[in-house]
Amino acid sequence: MLEECLTVLEAAVSGGERVFVDATFGAGGHTRALLDAAPGNKVVALDADPGAAERARLLARRYPGRLTFAHANFGELDAALERTGISRVDGILFDLGLSSLQLGSSGRGFAFSGDEPLDMRLDPSSHDPTASNLLARLPQAELEQMLREYGDERHARAIARAIVRRRTKVREWRTGDLVASVLSAHHGRREHQRIHPATRTFMALRIAVNAEHRNLERGLESAVRRLRPGGRVAVISYHSGEDRIVKHRFRAFAHSGMAEVLTRKPMRPGAAEVKANPRSRSARLRAIAAPRAARSA
Repeated sequence: MLEECLTVLEAAVSGGERVFVDATFGAGGHTRALLDAAPGNKVVALDADPGAAERARLLARRYPGRLTFAHANFGELDAALERTGISRVDGILFDLGLSSLQLGSSGRGFAFSGDEPLDMRLDPSSHDPTASNLLARLPQAELEQMLREYGDERHARAIARAIVRRRTKVREWRTGDLVASVLSAHHGRREHQRIHPATRTFMALRIAVNAEHRNLERGLESAVRRLRPGGRVAVISYHSGEDRIVKHRFRAFAHSGMAEVLTRKPMRPGAAEVKANPRSRSARLRAIAAPRAARSA
């Protein structure tokens, strides 16, 4: 949904030097598009993954003085902008979920196609608990709640029970161990699903490890207060839990007069985009705009 994002953000203000925030740098596609859109555009890019720093450094060479990278989670948006000396921006983009780079080659357990350690921290240099730590210590009831709340997993109770049973065989959890637990809860049946039975479990565990919902709430609260008059926030989410948070926060901002909701219903990718990129099929884009009249800081 790159074109839709650009359309939304480029309408923030016209002419002059504009400053945007790419709150989820990833592989840098959105940042590159924003910088290419106009020679006066500048971008502050955030990413919790240390691997993004080198990609941003290489990209910055192509745009001298126009790209600043901050190793930070989007929940730390305020602190990241303070470090750059920037107080107000024209547009902020959140593209939630994992990048293809993280899914394909992280070695940290985000994907279940191979067999690798279950870390799942977006920032492996942090001292936060890993996915393996959570699976080893969370009570069954909390595991079940995590799977229901973050993964909308209808087999949450059976999977949580299977995880607890497998603890007697596992000291350090790997992706293969978690997949085996999920499949045992399904009694080995794959059922007629278009996604792997472990997809929702892996997603829920990743969200829990990285406190993604809490950080999203914090990031959105910071974002709306950092907008210049007429500035915009655009968010691409990929599952219902994220989308609910965005929808409710945006409605609250509109109710308080802090912003206007631009998308009464989320924008969805077209058939051509889904065909070219099947992972985009669940994407939803929502956006808000700050009032054009000046408001107090």
